[in-house]
Amino acid sequence: MRKVAILSVVVLLAACADTPSIVEPDRSIPSLSLSRADAPGQPHVLRTKDGANELRFASSPNGSKGTIRYHGGPVLTSATNVVAIYWSANTIYTGGPKPGSFNTSRTSGDGSLVGLFLRNLGGSPYFNINSTYSDGTGRHIANVVNYTGYWANTQSPLLPSGTQTVSDQQMLDMLSYGFQHGYLVYDPHTLYAILTEGPVNLGGGFGTSYCAYHWYGTVTTDNRGTQQTALYAAMPDDYAYPSACSMFASTPSPNGDPHADAVVNTLAHETEETTTDMFGTAWWDGRGYENADKCAWTFGAVSQSSGGAPYNMTLGGKNFLIQRNWVNASSGSGYCATSF
Repeated sequence: MRKVAILSVVVLLAACADTPSIVEPDRSIPSLSLSRADAPGQPHVLRTKDGANELRFASSPNGSKGTIRYHGGPVLTSATNVVAIYWSANTIYTGGPKPGSFNTSRTSGDGSLVGLFLRNLGGSPYFNINSTYSDGTGRHIANVVNYTGYWANTQSPLLPSGTQTVSDQQMLDMLSYGFQHGYLVYDPHTLYAILTEGPVNLGGGFGTSYCAYHWYGTVTTDNRGTQQTALYAAMPDDYAYPSACSMFASTPSPNGDPHADAVVNTLAHETEETTTDMFGTAWWDGRGYENADKCAWTFGAVSQSSGGAPYNMTLGGKNFLIQRNWVNASSGSGYCATSF
């Protein structure tokens, strides 16, 4: 979401007795720690569920107002590359890389649910929704996501833990350290997803105002002082605040791993928004909502596993509960969906 200075408003929509109630997400957020005078806009956040514990499967209130428009900025047309940075002294998600390990060309060493999701997101009917968006030449976004590397970071000077607040500049400094020491390879078309453990507070409002966000900033990519722009996403452990940032406060998760199941949902959100609005200058609607914002915390048709866990798509042989994304229909109307 584009960060805007508006009053906090929560709109409760009445629902039929057999339909879960829908709560319009509160769109006011506190100032994040990143402040750049040359930045067009502000960090784009996924708001919390505003304390609503129920699953909201009905049509999206965010998608019912206004269309989404192109504002001239770049998008990731050819492919979206993703590198996962697990920033903790511990293995954050079950099956994840050994702390201290890294790989800049292969991701088979990441056996976590997060790794499986990233290896199977590209080419899916779900990510294909982003092909309804294009750049200024009319070239449409390709249905391609490449999981290109990981770093289970215990090496950088800062190793956050507990409820420690980590600023955007500290995240950028950590990325710079990774580039300079060979743990990461710089690529301008890569989203560096920064994952942390427990209630580590990436950006300063995790769990109270937002659950994740994406943005960009300046990093130093080598020992000669070369500066480049890096795309990154703050991806804290959403199940640290299950009622605010997950769908599994009172229901089983699809893979019996509520921490990973929760963060996959927000990672999908930030990946698709980075793809279609990498610098905050491309696709958003009249209220500043990016494509994924328009369908935030809504899931469409949902099935249940034999154990009672809800899911709405299957990727790589695993069931997932992933929020819908906005299809940019040629008519200009658009709609929320889980496939295209």
